This record gives sequence, structure tokens and C-alpha cells, in this order.
Amino acid sequence: MTLAQLIGYSVLTFAAWKLVRRHASRKANALDVAGPDKQHWWKGNMEWLFVDGFQRCLDVAAEFGGAVRIPVLFGEEWLYVSDPRALHHILVKEQHTFEENDSFLSCNKLIFGDGLISTLGEQHRKQRKMLNPVFSTANMRELLPVIQTISHQLKSILVSNLPSRSEDDHARCRESVELDVLPWLSRSSLDCICEGVLGYHSAALETGNEDEYTNALRMLGPSIAKTLIFRPIIPIVMRNCSLYWRKKILDWLTISWLPTQIMRNLRELRQIVEIMDSASRAIFQEKKAALQLQLPSPLLSQAHDKLGGTAGKDMMSIMVRANASSSEADRLSDTELLGQMNVMIFAGLETTTAAVARALYMLAKHPHIQERLRIEICGAMAAYQVPDLDHSHAKDESASARLSYDVLMNLPLLNAVVRETLRLYPSLPVLTRRTTESASVPLQFPVRSASGEEIDVIHVAKNQRLVISILAANHNQAVWGEDASEWKPDRWLKSSQGVSPGDKDGVKYPGIYSSMMTFLAGNRSCIGFKFAEMEIKDVLATLLPAIHFALPSEPDDNGNVKEIHWKMTGFHIPVVKAPAGDGETPHLPLSMRLVRE
Repeated sequence: MTLAQLIGYSVLTFAAWKLVRRHASRKANALDVAGPDKQHWWKGNMEWLFVDGFQRCLDVAAEFGGAVRIPVLFGEEWLYVSDPRALHHILVKEQHTFEENDSFLSCNKLIFGDGLISTLGEQHRKQRKMLNPVFSTANMRELLPVIQTISHQLKSILVSNLPSRSEDDHARCRESVELDVLPWLSRSSLDCICEGVLGYHSAALETGNEDEYTNALRMLGPSIAKTLIFRPIIPIVMRNCSLYWRKKILDWLTISWLPTQIMRNLRELRQIVEIMDSASRAIFQEKKAALQLQLPSPLLSQAHDKLGGTAGKDMMSIMVRANASSSEADRLSDTELLGQMNVMIFAGLETTTAAVARALYMLAKHPHIQERLRIEICGAMAAYQVPDLDHSHAKDESASARLSYDVLMNLPLLNAVVRETLRLYPSLPVLTRRTTESASVPLQFPVRSASGEEIDVIHVAKNQRLVISILAANHNQAVWGEDASEWKPDRWLKSSQGVSPGDKDGVKYPGIYSSMMTFLAGNRSCIGFKFAEMEIKDVLATLLPAIHFALPSEPDDNGNVKEIHWKMTGFHIPVVKAPAGDGETPHLPLSMRLVRE
């Protein structure tokens, strides 16, 4: 036997031994809970459930309950959880035992740096403590004029695509124009994030003025989605390779002569991350220098000019000032502050775009609710313009009314529409966790074991993967009622009558927002949900008084009417179903016309 053969047989023997050990370990620690049959011999139910599997995610929970065994890749099993007591246990009570997966943390660290979504333990607690005051209600009030300026710019762009109103020709007001609103909603969200978080004038709504940094931010989400295949190997490389060898491996993988599409996608992601890092560092250094000299930042002065004196009120400026005045023990490093910048931009862009898009789609689908909401908003604007009242920023340059923060956030039907949309269609349908030690997960509602017995506690081994189904939790009929999967904003209006949605016989979810799980719960909940809620409400309150939205109804040149399908691929993405569309490219065509006065 040659040396090469000996080495080959040794490697094969070692691999076989590892596989046998892995199989034995899985068998010993198998989940004793019922679940669906395996769909594929090596992929399990991974693709079946999580690739465009909106209804399947709901059906699995409806059939098997709030804790389900899901076969995934290479014989592994995950625990799919939506039970309220289990989620409280995982996310709040014993959150140190149920942490983010290694691949999630490692990938986030490489892309965003040391931000909230890539840290654990004391470092995460310290960062959270610094960031919590940044998202206070007082700061949201200061930022609302920034958002309102951008929302009115969005409205002006959409209105410019419609036939102009004529006093002598009301028929023109009824003329509808079909427009893909998704790119404009995405650009609007990007401007809100850049202005509100960074104080950076991105001008994304001003087509033709898009800079390299703004384009990188817009492309980041889709680019990450294209490179998910690399996620499982990232923790292995991070644990076993020095920084030098990590960079070398990345250089080899992204070398230009590798022609495959997946390598092109990886090169694109690397370029985007490098552009983001360079621009973020420049903005951050400007803010630090401005703080030290107590002067306005030259790089950010455009935001001050455009937004009427709001420079320095952005979240990053507030955070830099707060960090500088903190004690040495609580102070964050520059690397950590940079990480927060990148995380807040990414977390607020795709999710808010999806939420606003879904809200407009649902209002177009339910015109009677759209009209009721329009009447409520217009009534609030009329009341807010009473002559003997002095309101700051009450109107923009075109004399359109602007609502105050308190009025905007407390409009009953607007609040109901936003809550119901976020409940039924969370931007992130599922998240994952892993156990750091063996544990027991208690259940509010019993499920069946693998043998068919009724159980109310599930025992899980160390390193067990769990899927937190935000989607199934928000659709749970045992908590939200038999109509849980129906879009009914009026359910939230009943709270004034002593009926609280999502609280059935004292059983409710631990979510930080209206008892739903959309923004999670505990110390890893979404820290920026107040900003997202404010932005969504302001966009709707700005667009609806001027524009009526409807679903596409006119056939195209081939006689096909566009039918919108919401595809679940990490985020919810609207696409146009075949034959009118390709079913893949993000589009949200809506029929729009001016509102008749």
C-alpha cells in the first residue's frame, strides 16, 4: 500500500467514524415530539417549509401544535416553536440558554462588525444599554420632521406620474396609472434610515444622484440572500483560521477568474461590504471630529440644509455624544459604534420597505378600509390646522399639513391598520436559536410526542437548533381567535371596549409590541421598532390623502392582468405571478389615481 493510499484510507475512515458518531449522537438526543414526514432523503423539509412556504409554516403549526419536529439537512432535526409559554422561556426567562446560531453571529460580524446582531452576553448587554436611550420617544419626536420631509418627497414623485387635477375636468381625477411602487418605497426607506440614523443626505429619491455608498446599501440585502450557501462554513473558518488566513481564503474565493455565478455573487458582496465600511468610517470620523470641536459636521451639512436644522439630531450623533459622556466601564469602542451604524441601516431598510409595501397592498385590496383611513387622516389634518393653534412644523413647503408626533401615533384606525399588517405579515417570518446546554422547554398548549402521547414539556440536548416561528405565533388561533389569519384592523379598535387582541383568558405572547412577536421579546428584541412604526405611519398618512391605491385590473399587451404574490425568502417580497410576470423579480404594481376633493 502506497503512502497516498494509506492517507486516503485514513481520511475515509476518519470521516466514516465521524458520521457514525454524529448519527449515534442524533439518535440518542432525538426530539421526542411529533412532526411531518421527511420530504427529501437529504434535504429533509428544509426547502419545503422555508422556501416560499408561508402557508406551509402555518399548516404545520395548525396540525402539530406549538412545538414541532422538523427534519432538515442530512438527517438533523430542528424544533419549530410557536407556543407562547415556550417563546417566553426561550426569549425572556432562559435566554442565556437559547442563543443565536454560530453561523448567524459569524456572518453578521464579517458583514456589519461588532453590532447588536453579532454579539452575545456582557458585550451585547453593554451595547443595548447604550442604545436604548437613543430610541426614546423624545428622540423620535425630534426625528419626525426628517421623516415627514422624505414622505412628502415620495408623495410628490408618485403624484407626478398621475394625470393632473383640473377643476373643469373631474374625469381626469378618475384616470388611473399603474406604477411599480416598490423601488420608490425602497428609496424612501433608505433616505429615512440614512437621514434618521446617520444624518447623511443619501438623496436616494433623487434619481440620477445615487452615490456609491447609497447603491451599496440598497444592494446589501439581495446580495446577502444570494450568498447564504456560504453561511454554514463561516463559523468553521472563523474558529480555526487567523485573520491573515481568513483574508487569504476570501482572496482565493473571490479571485476574478473563477467564472461561476456563486463566486460572482461573493465578489459582489465583498465589494459592497468594503464600500459600506469605508463610507461608514468617514461619516463616523466626521461626527467624532464635530463633537470634539462642537461644530456642525461638514460632510453632513447637506442634511441640515435640506431638513431645516435637524443636523445633530440623528441617532448616530446622539449615540456618539452619549458614549463620550459615559463612564469608562460603559463606553463602547469605535469598532462597536461603527457596527451599530451598519446594523441599524440594514435592519431598518428591507423590513420597513416590506411593511409599507404590504400595508399599501392590503389597503388596495380593501378599498373600504382605505377610504375610512383616508377620512380619519384628513380629519386629523383639518383639526390640526385650527388658526388659533400654533404648531411647529405643521406644514411643509407646499402647504400640506404635517401631523405632530402625538397625533400621528395615536390615530385609532391608522394604528389598527399598521398593527394588523405587522401582526399578519411580519417582515422576518422565522428566526433561529441553539441551546448552549441541555434544557427543557415548557408548553402552554400540550402537543403529541413521537409515540402519540400528550406532553407539555420538551427536553432538548445541547446544540439543538430551534426555529422561532414569528409567523405561526402571530396566526395562533388559540391566542388571536378563529379569525387569526384574516386581515381585520377593526380587532384593534375593540381594545377601547376592554377587549385586548392577543390576550385570551390571560394567555398572551411576550412580544414587546402589542403582544405580537413581530419585533420579538427580551434583550434581543428589535430596538428600533418605534422608529419603524413612526416611519410606516407617516408614509401612509402622507400618501393616502392625495392618492387612491387599487390592485392592477388592466390587462397587459398579451391580455394578462398582473397578479401579485408575496414570496417568502427570508423577507416577504412581492412578485408578479406568471404569465404577466416572472414570479421572481421584486415588483409591486398598483393602480393609482388622484383623490377627488
